[in-house]
Amino acid sequence: MKAIIIGGGIVGLSSALYLRRSGWEVTVIDRNDLSDNCSYGNAGYVCPSHFVPLATPGIIKQGFKWMWNSKSPFYVQPRLSKSLIDWGLLFMKSATPEKVKAAAIPLRDIGLLSQQAYLSWQSIPGIEMAYEHKGLMEYFQTPEKEEHAHHFCEDALKLGLEAELLSYEQVQALEPQTRLNIKGALWFKCDAHVYPNKVMISLRQHLFANGVVFRSNEEVTGFDKKAGTITHVRTTKGVYESDKIILAAGSWSRELAAQLDTRLPMVGGRGYSVTLEDSPNKLNHPAVLMEGRVALTPMDGNKIRFGGTMEITSLNKPPRLSRVEGILNAVQRYFPDFQLPRADEANVWYGFRPCSADGLPYIGRSSRYKNLLFATGHSMVGMSLGAGTGQLISELANEEKPSMDLRPFDPERFN
Repeated sequence: MKAIIIGGGIVGLSSALYLRRSGWEVTVIDRNDLSDNCSYGNAGYVCPSHFVPLATPGIIKQGFKWMWNSKSPFYVQPRLSKSLIDWGLLFMKSATPEKVKAAAIPLRDIGLLSQQAYLSWQSIPGIEMAYEHKGLMEYFQTPEKEEHAHHFCEDALKLGLEAELLSYEQVQALEPQTRLNIKGALWFKCDAHVYPNKVMISLRQHLFANGVVFRSNEEVTGFDKKAGTITHVRTTKGVYESDKIILAAGSWSRELAAQLDTRLPMVGGRGYSVTLEDSPNKLNHPAVLMEGRVALTPMDGNKIRFGGTMEITSLNKPPRLSRVEGILNAVQRYFPDFQLPRADEANVWYGFRPCSADGLPYIGRSSRYKNLLFATGHSMVGMSLGAGTGQLISELANEEKPSMDLRPFDPERFN
């Protein structure tokens, strides 16, 4: 049996891993060279704690406040775009307390499933991740965010996730090398992290060594369809036949889905990061700055990464370094002694996260084409949910019972 995976990010490569291990012949097609997609520059969190979707009450109001601030952590570029308007209306409709509550259990479940999948990868020769299970701190500076942390902690405990509120003194004792400007932190002990670059490079090498075919710098241009089946995938370089098609093209999935008669509301949310090697800035635990909406991760022994922002803009817009200045300014407010670089293109990474209209990924079968599966729309948790998504895709392709209920992730829920 042959499978074509469209997209070489963590979701596509994870799907390739599980399909290849279950006996499939796998080809991965990617529009770029697979060396710098959104799976590389993220914070590396493997975080069941992220059970709150992007579409939350208050985010729209806050987004309007931030629209005129060039350094704000959330920005939607105003433009005449039918797809953006479609996504925005559905996003606002999804940002309700009821829908956020309903999303918590499926996001928790796929987060835990994915964490277990990553743990199992540690026994696969050649795959390196720099996996560490130290938890994730969420620092707060204000009474408002402290109160939010209390509620968030209660919600996590109700979901069976290990979480604990810490005072300033307790956090400072865990980070003795670093002076902190905080009131306290919420510590999600359930979380882990990896070094994304090491994951992606070693996973590609492992897949190549085990017979997975890679077609890089090759863009999918269309599909041949007959009697409810995709018969061929057409690209800029060739035509391919396959028994199963997995659409895992990240922020470019919406346009491809439209060619397959499926409405997949999605936009690209650009994020930025800066990674320092052998830096004098020391941190023991990954951390999120609640007021600053910035993520910090110590990685791979000698690295520290600062990342953040959600910039909803067209996929061909040049990067805005003012956003990176906003990230570094937020870090300085929490870590006054940190030595930080200037924001310039030489040390800045950026990529587009595939943001669904309700903050939940699109994972599941197509009702229109019997050999089509969707695996995209993971927003800011693509790395976190990547391994678990690959496992689920393999189960669907092999007609096995999925390891969890996939109805909340129905790719046709907006059709």
